[in-house]
Amino acid sequence: MKLSEELLRELRVEPGDSAGLKKRDAEHVRADWLGSHAHHDGDAAKRIAQADLEVFVGEIAAAQSLLWADGTHALLIVLQAMDAAGKDGTIKHVMSGVNPQGCRVVAFKQPSAEELAHDFLWRASRALPELGGITIFNRSYYEDVLVTRVHPELLDKTHERPASGAESKFWQHRYEDINAFEQHLHRNHTRVVKVFLHVSRDEQRRRFLDRLEDPTKNWKFSVADLAERQHWDEYQRAYEEALSATSTSWAPWYVVPADHKYTLRALVGGIVVDAIERLDLAAPSVPEATLAALRQAKAALLSEG
Repeated sequence: MKLSEELLRELRVEPGDSAGLKKRDAEHVRADWLGSHAHHDGDAAKRIAQADLEVFVGEIAAAQSLLWADGTHALLIVLQAMDAAGKDGTIKHVMSGVNPQGCRVVAFKQPSAEELAHDFLWRASRALPELGGITIFNRSYYEDVLVTRVHPELLDKTHERPASGAESKFWQHRYEDINAFEQHLHRNHTRVVKVFLHVSRDEQRRRFLDRLEDPTKNWKFSVADLAERQHWDEYQRAYEEALSATSTSWAPWYVVPADHKYTLRALVGGIVVDAIERLDLAAPSVPEATLAALRQAKAALLSEG
């Protein structure tokens, strides 16, 4: 099963175009994906999306086995979002069928002293997947054109600071570095799938309150989350510029509505399936000499019975 090309185009930020976050719905897509009746029936939409996700989970598991066996490509999935948009849950549900041996998740926190002593892409390059593998970045090197854009004082800890009056050029150079980095990965058979989980401010508020009101979810809330929420508009501008500047033919951005988790997870699953299918992988062929040896091994085992 695949998402329609019409739906994928709607989610994708076309290279050279604006991300248009203000015009994108955080709840629904325009394409008739769940059926026109489901658009007005939340329960029906949820059932359809969950059924689709179940299919996508199975297809991702099968595709991962083929990716591992083929051994000629790797997949890097980059997830970016505002707090409480659903990154952790998306990873848990979408990748629930994969073999942990061939998949890992990397969560980027505040950079260490060692990481700050290198360029901003260094720590990400150390965590890239090997051929045959899948790596998911829960946040990524994009934090260095998002968080540092909203809080430029963080750059004071690094050796990469914009010269006075040259701030615009500094950020443009970072976008260019990211595009070149991702093109290098693409040329070396690592496919980069980038997804922005587009949650509304009202839905983030609701999820924060849910975490505060449910004692079992208190651990998910940090006072720092509320402080960052005060910079919502600044983050939206930073995301708008970053996504617009770094959506390329070799590593496009997909903006997925995140207010309904069931929709979010199914759409991300479909995007991942589409990316792997485009690799046109094939199971490795077995040489005739090896096949002969396998037949002999089978005969030997059968003779024991």
